[in-house]
Amino acid sequence: MHRNQWNLRPLVALLCCELVLLPILGCTEHLVAPKPPLAPSLFRPLEADLQRSYLDLFRISPELHYTSEQINQVHDYLKHVEDYCVAQYKKKADEYQSRLEQEQGSLKKQNVSLSGAKRHDTHCEIQNLRALKSQTEVIAQHAIPVAYDNREAKLDLIEQWPGQLRQVRQEIADGSYRNRRWGDVQDIGFRQIESGQEDDIKDGEEAIKQMKQSGLMPKAVESPEIVDYVTRVAERIAARSDLHVPLHVTVLNSKEINAFALPGGFLFVNRGLLEAADDESELAGVMAHETGHVVARHSHQLMTRSTIAQLIYQTAQVAGAVLTGGAASIGVYYALQYGFYGLGLALDLRLLGVSRDYELQADQLGVQFTWNAGYDPTGFIRFFDKMATQEGYVNGVSWFYDHPPFYERMVDAEREIMFLPPKTNVVVQTPEFQQMKTVLNKVRAKADEEERQRPSLLAPEQGCPAPQKAEYDSDKPIETLCSVPNNLKTASK
Repeated sequence: MHRNQWNLRPLVALLCCELVLLPILGCTEHLVAPKPPLAPSLFRPLEADLQRSYLDLFRISPELHYTSEQINQVHDYLKHVEDYCVAQYKKKADEYQSRLEQEQGSLKKQNVSLSGAKRHDTHCEIQNLRALKSQTEVIAQHAIPVAYDNREAKLDLIEQWPGQLRQVRQEIADGSYRNRRWGDVQDIGFRQIESGQEDDIKDGEEAIKQMKQSGLMPKAVESPEIVDYVTRVAERIAARSDLHVPLHVTVLNSKEINAFALPGGFLFVNRGLLEAADDESELAGVMAHETGHVVARHSHQLMTRSTIAQLIYQTAQVAGAVLTGGAASIGVYYALQYGFYGLGLALDLRLLGVSRDYELQADQLGVQFTWNAGYDPTGFIRFFDKMATQEGYVNGVSWFYDHPPFYERMVDAEREIMFLPPKTNVVVQTPEFQQMKTVLNKVRAKADEEERQRPSLLAPEQGCPAPQKAEYDSDKPIETLCSVPNNLKTASK
């Protein structure tokens, strides 16, 4: 369960009357923005630091000098601002729902007397309000909490990393770091992380079969240049990992920013991931993470026939709600903005058995495999940071839902990188990656055109203006949506 899901009501009970944060939960007064807790001379530098990347903060945090009291005050402030921002969008969603009910009521009341043109306009307005309401709910329920989880993690890093850095250096100096879990990195390829990988092949084949039969598998990208490139990168990682089964790579024509691995060495990479990655080391870091799931047999440890059935059932429910225009949280926004392709979100949660410990294990193994394959292992941290600050809010949702806290993931990855023997000439970017991007632009343009021409049960009225967007711009931090003076409004670096 998301942190803000379980502590929201107690927080509201404490703060509602003073800050008037959440009228939808009992307060009826106007929303009032929280005020920064520190003087501008202190708050603005800290605000700027929270906009830095994780890698920058790992480097500079030992030189920063904020007190524990100041850090705690900003922690409280960020929680209040998050609640204020969520409240704004919940209120907007309620307003869209009210307008939607009015339009539907008007349509029912004037059903006989409405002219063809007026009926068409009303249908278009209903479709538009459905889209706005769904998008607004996703921003409130997912995007804003992700943005502020990210800010909280960076605040924790500023406070805690200097002490942890001293501990890491001590462990390197006395050699105790070699005793960590899977510390035998010089033997990658000859280790046995979890026995029985070959026993998972049949499970993976069965899962793929069921997903295809149920219409849950997106179509594959047919471009040989893209498929060959992604396969080469994946095989380079696999050859320098602890994977002991053949690797089967499929590139899916889905906008969702994600990759997932099924039992037995079946790796699926979404087109959206290729679009979001800025260099080959970022792509390699994500695929190495998924390879870590296969090597550690995480799917096997949680996947049974009942969980496959649960996946099918849950995703069918989401699809049903999506296709009838009902509310299905994240799923509705996927369908409205990108089309319903199968929802990698459901794949991760139900089939792969996402859990805190498994994600941290896959992070560690992924960093090791990336390093051993000659890539810059910081690519994974850079990609994660980008997903948490910009486009990952919606079409990268699988990266964050029910995963470990951001701070823990980033610190564990950085610690593992520091423990690895240094390498020179690590790969960050390649001409082949850039060539793949050129070809990908054509594939994306074709997919976008096909999507525009595809009939949609969500938008059955033809000839309507394009649905409006609920002020969502994937190139800017989500905080820019909320009218909070002096509150983290500059685009993340």
